[in-house]
Amino acid sequence: MTVRLFFALALLICSNTLRGQDQPFLYILGVVQDAGYPQAGCYQPHCLPGWEDANLRRGATSLAVVDPAGGRKYLFEATPQLPEQLYALEQIAPDSCFRLDGIFLSHAHIGHYAGLMFLGREAMAASNIPVYTMSRMRQFLQTNGPWSQLVTLNNISLKLMQNFQTVPLGNIMVTPLLAPHRDEFSETVGFLILGPSHSALFIPDIDKWQLWDRDILNEIRNVDYALIDATFFDGDELPGRDMSEIPHPFVVQSMALFDELPASEKNKIWFIHMNHSNPLLNPDSTAHRQVISQGYHVAREGVSLPL
Repeated sequence: MTVRLFFALALLICSNTLRGQDQPFLYILGVVQDAGYPQAGCYQPHCLPGWEDANLRRGATSLAVVDPAGGRKYLFEATPQLPEQLYALEQIAPDSCFRLDGIFLSHAHIGHYAGLMFLGREAMAASNIPVYTMSRMRQFLQTNGPWSQLVTLNNISLKLMQNFQTVPLGNIMVTPLLAPHRDEFSETVGFLILGPSHSALFIPDIDKWQLWDRDILNEIRNVDYALIDATFFDGDELPGRDMSEIPHPFVVQSMALFDELPASEKNKIWFIHMNHSNPLLNPDSTAHRQVISQGYHVAREGVSLPL
């Protein structure tokens, strides 16, 4: 194939990609807690369907933002399922047309950054992919192997974020928002993602809404979509575990807090980051039906939301 023909084919493919769409959009790549579904070592009845049917498996929570007009795409979180999630993203925004121009990390728990390992010399051998972090997260990556090797070999290029300071990305603007969480190795942030027409709030991990220095009700009112922490449906999911050691807003608590919102505001909410024990992963469960009947959404892979 001649070089001219190769580029002609590439231009044809890109022109057909997304049918000429120029509106940025958010694309859900993963919906569960850090360890995925089914979780390693879980052989209880609720995990067995996932082991027996690969179609039921779910990856750790991750979002992509695709900007067709700019020919760029961005990841929010680098999960242990990064290879599968990049492949899913390739189907709608191929590398030949959309450059991966940044990865935003919320914090240093395994489901949110461990996928960076696939950017290294043993795998993709990536070149200077921008990775946006807060200051403690940046220091963690710079001073701990194997992550530090990604920096020294220029597989990634660390970009420092500041709380509530907007990162401009052409048609997209991203603002990190500090959130209270178990910050053993880094601080934790959520993200406000603004497109030309719509906005999204992404808070995959937080201890409790009441501990946040922001009002979650106002934050929901100010955006078009809110993808928020739904790690546990209630406090009875992990018998024998001290739930105070892994604090999250239970879905039942969040729904009680959001009950005062009108239907139009509840419709913005997408529960995401579900633990393997969370019955929301089963669309036939009573819990799932309860959430849907009250006007909320349960996040699932493949959902696209215009920005």
